[in-house]
Order: sequence, then structure tokens, then C-alpha cells
Amino acid sequence: MSASERARQFGDLHRDGLLILPNAWDAGSARIIESAGAKAIATSSAAVAWSHGYPDGEALPKEVLLATLREIVRVVGVPVSADIEAGYAHDADAAGKFVEQILDAGAVGVNIEDGRDPPDMLCAKIERLRSVAERSGAELWINARVDVYLRQLAEGETAYNEVVTRAHRYAQAGASSIFVPGAADEVLIGNLVRDVRLPLIVLAWPGLPDGAKLRALGVRRLSAGTGLGKVALGRIRELAEAFLREGRSALFAEGPANVNTLMRRD
Repeated sequence: MSASERARQFGDLHRDGLLILPNAWDAGSARIIESAGAKAIATSSAAVAWSHGYPDGEALPKEVLLATLREIVRVVGVPVSADIEAGYAHDADAAGKFVEQILDAGAVGVNIEDGRDPPDMLCAKIERLRSVAERSGAELWINARVDVYLRQLAEGETAYNEVVTRAHRYAQAGASSIFVPGAADEVLIGNLVRDVRLPLIVLAWPGLPDGAKLRALGVRRLSAGTGLGKVALGRIRELAEAFLREGRSALFAEGPANVNTLMRRD
């Protein structure tokens, strides 16, 4: 499948129903996720960083991120979207140059966040990303992350109005969808679907309705975020501690026995 075909497929997955999108952190986790039936895969910036011994927050060198992305694209047949945090950039020009490399690595989508920066900054970055993609002939899916709830930048009605205002501005700048991590209440999500207008993306979160309810509400994507990576690394620590404490081989009986087979591609 060509890059343009994967891009169109990724876009189509947001137009009807709910795309449940697991997040990988390396080629091996991506293969396992694909084998489980995922229709697309996203990276988790935090999990990718952790897997290389870095904290989240653009501490991971860009070259390592790009190499990881290339390896994931190499081993899966489904569309891949890259979490690029704030674009590893403090201005639109640098963000655009980085996204050229992201496209070259084979991603068909990006997740880019506003964080604590003024929304003007993300608007400028989105405009540049869209320009870069169009110039290269790529159908890039730009998922704009609004961090008002995640970072508790405001509360109550003020927070809601800020989320919707930012969403409209990011849409005008060229975003394809709006990601609102921290939105978990059913009524809130329904209101956001109505007012944001672009496809709404939510993050797996305590108290979040299940997939069937999210689909009924009109949510278009549910992201696992750091979930899989956090649980996997946490379980590794638990097993390592138990093994060091007890030295029992039976601890390793859990899990699939055919991991090597899952890494083979026809």
C-alpha cells in the first residue's frame, strides 16, 4: 500500500464510527498491536521516550524518534500517526521542517499539542504543517491537541469556552481533528462533539464511557495514549522485582508463547 493510500485509509477511519487507536513505542509493540487487529497505529511520545530511557517532554532526540518511526512503518501494513508533542519547535518554521522528516519516515498523521503556549503558536504551526504537506503532495492528518483540561488551564464554563474557541481556531488553521485529553464526562463529550465540529478525539481516562457509548455520542477516535506503554513497563518492573526476590521461573509462564511468530510478516 502506498503512502497516499494509507493516508486516505487513515482519513476514512475518522469519517464513520469510532477508531480505537492503540499507541506503540517501538517496532515490536507495533507488530503485536497490529496482530491484535488494530486498523491503525499511533505512537505515544511518552512511551517512545521511556523505551529509550528518556522522560517525556521532547527530551528524546529527534533522530531517535524518527528512527523509531521508520522502524514502526517498516513492520506494519496499517497507517501510522506520530505523536510529535509540540513539534520539537518553538516556531512554525522549525515545526514545518521537522514534519518534512516525519512524512519522509512514512507517517500519514501527526498529533501536535498546544501545551501551555498561547494558541497563536499552535495555529502558526498547523498552518505551516498543512503548507508543507500540500507542497509535498501528502494528505497529512493533523490532530490538534487542546490541553486546557489536561493541564488545568481553566475551570468550568471558562475552560469549556476556551476549548471550543481553540478548536475553531485550529480548524481554521488547517487541523483535521481536535484532541481533548481530560474530557471524560458523557455530557461534556456530547457538547464537544456538537460544538467542536471537527472529528473529536478523546483519551482513555478514568471514568470515560466505553467504546459503544463514545460511538453513539459521535466521538471519532479513542486514543490509548500512554496506557499500553505504562502498563507494560509497570508489569516488567513487577515481574523483575518478583524474580529478583524469589527466583521462580514460573513467573514467566504468562503471556503468548508465539511472540517470535508474531514478528514474522508474510
